[in-house]
Amino acid sequence: MKHLLLFLVVTGSLQSFSQQLTGKQLLEKAIQYHDPKGHWETFKGTLLITMKSPKKASRESEITIDLPNQYFSVKATREKNTTEYSIDKGRVQIAFNGKNNLSEAVLKKNKLSKNRATMYQNYYTYLYGLPMKLKDEGTIINEKVEQKNFKGNDYLVLKATYKKEVGKDTWYFYFNPKTYAMEIYQFFHDETKNDGEYILLTEEETINGIKMPKNRAWYMNKDDKLLGTDILKRSFK
Repeated sequence: MKHLLLFLVVTGSLQSFSQQLTGKQLLEKAIQYHDPKGHWETFKGTLLITMKSPKKASRESEITIDLPNQYFSVKATREKNTTEYSIDKGRVQIAFNGKNNLSEAVLKKNKLSKNRATMYQNYYTYLYGLPMKLKDEGTIINEKVEQKNFKGNDYLVLKATYKKEVGKDTWYFYFNPKTYAMEIYQFFHDETKNDGEYILLTEEETINGIKMPKNRAWYMNKDDKLLGTDILKRSFK
């Protein structure tokens, strides 16, 4: 009975607290935890990431993000093939196994394109820039903060949608109610179908003053199937 009463008190306090916080206030607290000195706006760094997928060889990626100089690059190696993309102030360059000036046949066979370069730039700057990227123009933050239990843990949950020119998915961000650390995020293409994925974040690396998740494990919403895990091994300034 004593433990039950304690649980009810803690749960009630968390629900009350989530009702007092607005979405924007929760976001600010999360940013204060992850980027207390506001370094993301001037971020320059190179991240080394290993992607492990079931039944596939690991992919080793070296990713450079230089926001002030509008530069991005990714060099990814899986088995014997290495793909390189760079975007310098909008100008895209592509290399495959060390060769430039690739033929249309090689580009098509290996699914290499300028659009894919832009996709990687958006993907990596978004994920490693969270939760700060939620302040970008076109992001719509729901003012209601929810309290949810996910996999046995309680979280304060922020809902984000986007203007149609930015994106169509619905995202949920799960924050530790004590520290405001981002520990999970989840997205749906169509929430009524329970499609999309959830991503569990464990451990942290502090890079240029920013707390980034070390491990990102991706699962399907519908059946909890593991898709893969990104591991941030280390970085260079």
